[in-house]
Order: sequence, then C-alpha cells, then structure tokens
Amino acid sequence: MARPDKAATVAELTEQFRSSSAAVLTEYRGLTVAQLKTLRRSLGENAQYAVVKNTLTKIAANEAGITTLDDLFNGPTAVAFVTGDPVESAKGLRDFAKDNPNLVIKGGVLDGKVLSADEIKKLADLESREVLLAKLAGALKGKQTQAAQVFQALPSKLVRTVDALRAKQDEQGGAE
Repeated sequence: MARPDKAATVAELTEQFRSSSAAVLTEYRGLTVAQLKTLRRSLGENAQYAVVKNTLTKIAANEAGITTLDDLFNGPTAVAFVTGDPVESAKGLRDFAKDNPNLVIKGGVLDGKVLSADEIKKLADLESREVLLAKLAGALKGKQTQAAQVFQALPSKLVRTVDALRAKQDEQGGAE
C-alpha cells in the first residue's frame, strides 16, 4: 500500500498537470540552489518550477491522462508547470539554458500535445501573445484604412471618367 505522503504528492502533481496549460521537463544536474532560484524567477509569475521524483511524477502524469512523457522521466528531473503564457516560460527556460548549459530541456506537453525539446525552443522564438494581438490589431486597422481609401476613390474616379466621356463626346459632336 502506498504511503500517505507519496499518495499526497501524486495527487498534488496530478492536479498541477491538469490545471497547467503546459509542462516542460528539464534535467537540472549540476545547477546550484542559487541558479535554480534564478531560473524560477526567469520563468515568470505564471509558472512553477518543481524538482520531482520520476516515479511519482510518471504516475501523476498518467493519472492526468499524459502517457507520452514516460521516456523523459530519467535522471534528475524538474518540471515547469505553466498556467499562463507558455511562450514567456519557454523563453525563460531557453535564455537560462544559454547561460547555464547544465539545464537541459527534455521535452514537454502543451494543451495535451507532446513537444520535443526542439519544439519548445521554437515556441520560445515566438513573440508573446500580447505582441501578436497588437500586430493583428494594427494589420486590421491598416486594412480598414486601405478599404476606406478605395471606397472614397471609387466615386471620384467615376466622376472623372464621366467627365472625360462627356468631353470626348463634345469633341466628337463638335468635329462632325
């Protein structure tokens, strides 16, 4: 029978997997406590970085319906549970790993889809949600302005065309 403390840990990890939009598994071998503290800060407010036991975390992930991460639970493992913008946390992990090569991104899961370490790095290259929304709004506003200019140009072009046709008819009528 499972010990109560282990059962509580599995239940807590299962809830974290279920409530997170993303979870990134890392290997932290060789990092100091101070470096781990810096890493936790770099992930942003909407992520929690936890050093975990592989067996208990594998059980919790399976209970949460994530069965495809089993191969990543080897060696010293820590999980970044992301509840906010996954791009911000992925950037934090990528940037920290550049400065601290001992941090190895193993892989993860985003909205139920398994991500490789390379895919997480590509996710980190994306701009944040707010920047993408601002760009979309700017593009839509620009398209509206272009449409308004086109709609304004149509009547004036029509008037010029009609005037040109009248002038041409007058010339042809006067030439006869």
